[in-house]
Amino acid sequence: MLVGVDFTSAPSRRKPIRVAVGQRRGAVVKLERQLAIESLDGFEDWLRAAGPWLGGFDLPFGLPRELVETLGWPLAWAPLMAHYESLSRAEIRDTFAAFCDARPVGGKFAHRACDGPAGSSPSMKWVNPPVAYMLHAGVPRLIRAGVHLPGLHPGDPSRVALEAYPGLLAREVLGTRSYKSDDRARQTPERLIARKDLIEALEQGRTRLGLRLKLSHAQRDELADDASGDKLDAVLCLIQAAWADQRPDFGQPAGMDALEGWILCA
Repeated sequence: MLVGVDFTSAPSRRKPIRVAVGQRRGAVVKLERQLAIESLDGFEDWLRAAGPWLGGFDLPFGLPRELVETLGWPLAWAPLMAHYESLSRAEIRDTFAAFCDARPVGGKFAHRACDGPAGSSPSMKWVNPPVAYMLHAGVPRLIRAGVHLPGLHPGDPSRVALEAYPGLLAREVLGTRSYKSDDRARQTPERLIARKDLIEALEQGRTRLGLRLKLSHAQRDELADDASGDKLDAVLCLIQAAWADQRPDFGQPAGMDALEGWILCA
């Protein structure tokens, strides 16, 4: 089983964690169902469910080495995550803000090696989007649930979690066109058209991953109609997991920094 997870650090009934579940047959990825998880405890319970599954998760699995070294935090991944979990969100925000304040304009944030190729936000960013809080809420639960994180932390080999980034695949198709917004005032016809164009491209296999998405008519409408883009993002993560399913070591790049982690397909 393959899964794609669009994660939020503060899930609720209004904005749950979205999980796309599917299977790969050759170059075809079939979406079977979508799940909505409304709490972090519910997310951890789901993670503990029996495998086998391989998942792409839209949350950072590591912090920039430059940041960690500057702060004097542990330089091994597991102790670093244990230290990070021990901090409150306020402590994280204040620590990272002080780090940025001490740096020149244009270079406030530290980046992981994978951020540039993926076009992703730095994992220390605490607003717009608050990926630092996503790491804080998500990774400790992956560890506690005994999930295997290749290249970072050993766990149950029948439940494998990889860091995914849906924006990487979306930009390949849409360029700079926006396809989603949580703000109702910005849920425009143009973004609806962009979602439909993205879905069509995925169904036709028009990405460098060489995979085609198989949907029912109802699923296609459901993905297009979700103006937040969360359901579609989960599906993009599912496709990235399907790509990893075909690759030795799940596509892990040579020379990956075992402190920072890596992003699928980047």
